[in-house]
Amino acid sequence: MRKILVIDDVHPVFVETLQAAGYMLVDGTAMNRAEILELLPDFYGAEIRSRIAIDREFLDRGKNLRFVARAGAGMEGIDIAYAKQKGIVALNSPEGNRDAVAEHALGMLLGLLNNLPIADREVREGQWNREANRGIELGGKTVALLGYGNTGAAFAQRLSGMKVTVLVYDKYKSDFGTNQVIESDMQRIFDEADILSLHLPLNAETEFLVNTDFINRFTKKILLINTARGRLVATADVVEAMKSGKVAGLCLDVNEYEDASFEKYKADQAVPEPMRYLRESRAAILTPHIAGWTHESKRKIAEVLAAKIIALG
Repeated sequence: MRKILVIDDVHPVFVETLQAAGYMLVDGTAMNRAEILELLPDFYGAEIRSRIAIDREFLDRGKNLRFVARAGAGMEGIDIAYAKQKGIVALNSPEGNRDAVAEHALGMLLGLLNNLPIADREVREGQWNREANRGIELGGKTVALLGYGNTGAAFAQRLSGMKVTVLVYDKYKSDFGTNQVIESDMQRIFDEADILSLHLPLNAETEFLVNTDFINRFTKKILLINTARGRLVATADVVEAMKSGKVAGLCLDVNEYEDASFEKYKADQAVPEPMRYLRESRAAILTPHIAGWTHESKRKIAEVLAAKIIALG
């Protein structure tokens, strides 16, 4: 019987579906890395999120691995090139949480434009500040998306009824424009965007893409949304741009100071100065990497991943 090691917590439907299809699922969620590596040669597949790195050591130990399956979208924790070299298929399930991420991005944007977190807090504290919390309407703005994969396309769909112009740049796609989405180059985005939303994977090409030089290429002051990966954005550079007025607002569900597991800030550091600034800023909304973290998405991610494993055979 083909054995799959469940390394990270996943919705029970994942186990139920694969057991019904004839696989044996072994719970490894309480195992440490050493214990996992010790048992790994016995397994046909492994399910992971981000608790441990799927590096060369892991892939070499998995002598009988057919696949590693990421419960989620981002694949930066897997050495995909080495897995391919060894004939191990790397699977993920971005279809499962794309709607959650899109809704969260829209919620953060509307909350920022309308001062919702601040106004809520002030009313709870007995303050009634109407003029200070006068909002800005989304209609009429130009929203630029970098990346048009699962989450980028889902966010564009959510924006379709908001009376905005949607510009999209994706280096690896073309001919995707519609009457609601304009396929764009970066120069048009730099010239016209009011709002920029990131929907990119993290890799050597995209790490700290949003830095001072990048921000200064925009003609207008911009609002920035990042629900993708924290290290796409050089936080200190964005904070300086907020201080100068070049970045008018910031929505961060992810940030560069997260631990690799995404479960906490890095344990070996104090809260960095840029994060201390953002915690006090009226112009920032911060959430703890939960954009794709809904009750519905947990189940959908598991269903998508189990289906891909069964299709793989």
